[in-house]
Amino acid sequence: MNTSFDAVKVSDRVYWVGAIDWSVRDFHGYLTQRGSTYNAYLVLADKITLIDTVKAPFVGEMLARIASVVEPERIQYIVSNHSEMDHSGGLPQAIEAVQPEKIFASANGAKALAAHFHLDHEITAVPDGGTIDLGSASLACFETKMLHWPDSMISYFGADQLLFSQDAFGMHLASGERFADELDPAILEAEARKYYANILLPLSPLVTKAIERLTALNVPLKIIAPDHGPIWRRDLDWITGRYAQWAQQQPAKKAVIVFDTMWESTAKMAHAIAEGVTAGGATPIVLKLRANHRSDIVTHLLDAGALIVGSPTINNTLFPTVADFLAYARGLKPRNLVGAAFGSYGWSGEATRQIRDVLQQMDVELVADDLKVRYVPDAEASAQCHALGRHVAEKLMKR
Repeated sequence: MNTSFDAVKVSDRVYWVGAIDWSVRDFHGYLTQRGSTYNAYLVLADKITLIDTVKAPFVGEMLARIASVVEPERIQYIVSNHSEMDHSGGLPQAIEAVQPEKIFASANGAKALAAHFHLDHEITAVPDGGTIDLGSASLACFETKMLHWPDSMISYFGADQLLFSQDAFGMHLASGERFADELDPAILEAEARKYYANILLPLSPLVTKAIERLTALNVPLKIIAPDHGPIWRRDLDWITGRYAQWAQQQPAKKAVIVFDTMWESTAKMAHAIAEGVTAGGATPIVLKLRANHRSDIVTHLLDAGALIVGSPTINNTLFPTVADFLAYARGLKPRNLVGAAFGSYGWSGEATRQIRDVLQQMDVELVADDLKVRYVPDAEASAQCHALGRHVAEKLMKR
């Protein structure tokens, strides 16, 4: 076995034995330009336990890290906190290598793993609030349904005051450093924000409830060990506070203007709208879709107060990049937005109506009629765009 991969000690009895994916650049349509990690953890209790596995191609790396601490065959329990393939894909290979006594998951997790892998090995379902006896210590398990899958749960290792938080409090970030306090705070802020916006945003009400439940448990907590990105061993309130804040989606005086353009007419409209937003006292963020990835735009929406979307009409419908963005954003359900639709057209002009329809499906409060301009905006049309931007800004300033 390749032993060039070393485990990293996290606490007295816990080691990180995961894998670093330096090359991944897409996660379900989310641009992961800094790569990711698939975090697995080894608990050295009487019953040596593996918490989660890794994406299937990285099992060799995980087993090598385990072997730097103990022989993999000594692992007696495997706990699956989340059945998504980036955490469970390596489970069949891990079972074959380890031959564990028991595998644990939530009730929904046991069903999901059975459906994924059709395993011969029985999965033991842990009830919400139940414990797993490790002999010299125990794991307390709490369901976090739909954060972000129905099977999701978190596990608390009281002996080391450590929370295995599954996908919560994580980020897609590949690095040689294992702990958040070893990394640039600006990168942590950017990647944690992007991860929340593109993974957890539609589940914000459940995030609030989960944080409230975690607070009510009142357990001592020194370390948060997520399934992606760095481990939190200092300033835990920083990341939990960010989640609490982002879950509220309090709108700032910021208008995100998203558009694409064929012959620059819709671009001219976007820029005129931005000037109007500025004149109204708010901050415009102007994002052309072929120059900005959908996941970065959604990150801007995390604290925006307005979403203004523009498209030319092509073949009686939306420009493809605009349609793509709207489909992606609709699924993430950003809240507390006002907005409007705009665009240029040559002879039919259906795009703005189609934008309006999607914005209404997203519960965006439309503050103006669709603004359509035929061919190239003249001075009058530019003034209408400016007025639209100013009107949106005035709405934001009153909130």
